[in-house]
Amino acid sequence: MGRAFLVRIFAMIGIVITIPVAAQQSESHIRRWDHNSDGSLTRMEFPERFRDRFELFDTDKDGTVTQTELDAFAESQRKRAERIETNKKRVASVRPRPTHADVAYGDHEKQRFDLWLATPNDDKPSPLVIYIHGGGFRGGDKSAGNQPIEQYLDQGISFASINYRLSDVGPYPIMMHDAARCLQTIRSRADQWNINPDRIACYGGSAGAGISLWLAFHDDLADSDSDDPIARQSTRIVAAGTIGGQSTYDMRTFRDWFGVPDLPPHPALYAFYGIEHDAELETERVQKLMVDASPISHLSKDDPPVFMVYSRGNIPVDVDSSPGLWVHHALLGIKLKQVMDYIGVECRVTWNGNPSARYEDVHAFLIHKLINPNTDPIPKFPIP
Repeated sequence: MGRAFLVRIFAMIGIVITIPVAAQQSESHIRRWDHNSDGSLTRMEFPERFRDRFELFDTDKDGTVTQTELDAFAESQRKRAERIETNKKRVASVRPRPTHADVAYGDHEKQRFDLWLATPNDDKPSPLVIYIHGGGFRGGDKSAGNQPIEQYLDQGISFASINYRLSDVGPYPIMMHDAARCLQTIRSRADQWNINPDRIACYGGSAGAGISLWLAFHDDLADSDSDDPIARQSTRIVAAGTIGGQSTYDMRTFRDWFGVPDLPPHPALYAFYGIEHDAELETERVQKLMVDASPISHLSKDDPPVFMVYSRGNIPVDVDSSPGLWVHHALLGIKLKQVMDYIGVECRVTWNGNPSARYEDVHAFLIHKLINPNTDPIPKFPIP
């Protein structure tokens, strides 16, 4: 089997392998699974935790998966990815044009944001929601083609989508600090744009979710003594929403929560912390960074409410699990909710099959929090 093909196949069934060793490990999996060495795989030769996906590959329903079926599956997934990308471009082409595009909040080309201003009927300053893109701190862009911008505008809520410097520019904390500086820049121009500086929320997916949580929980970064009027602005927000978000970026915590002491680091964490080797995770410098980068480290009882969305529930994780699986795992929300429940701060964690008892989705939650401040009691257990 071709090496690139095997990487795609293992990515689809949840055993994505770290890139530098993808080929060797994927071939090892095939040899390990094909117990009778007949060149095809039966359901019983699939790992038990993935057997419920066997039918995706066994297209002729003969009880075995052949090379031809694997090739066909890979091709169908390639075409599906193309359709998704085409749809994203189509949606982006019809989204509303920003009121202000590529507004600079710093000197770097990535320090830009787009802003869509709402026009409330009563001319009062509008609340604002800020979308922070994901991409493992290594990629992504503020192009918010699949974000429901008009849903917010229709409710009288302005919308911003931001870029920030990525890990190819430098390690943590530049990403979080960029998001904070962008927030401060918008606040400094609130009068100009008729935005209510006291009604700002953030949300994002993956890395953007982690940044949103970090802003929600971190102490205010405002410097009241600064000569820079932007730096004197608050970085606090009234609510945060996450999609596949991380409450920690500490490998020690990941390993503890999942009960996998030798869980390999996510590939994105190397550049995020500015390291090249696993051994550097044991250094005092990096361990301090891991604590400081983790949103849960900054949580306190005066922090805002949070709504967290995951695609799957609390499924098992082991040493062979895809990094993309465990870094977007519902357990990261469940663990945060346990602490937030304990200190009395609202936190709702949802996934497919476990919807929120009150809010349709993260957007309904954010709209409610921005329009109706201080109207919700802390939910009693076990509301998600």
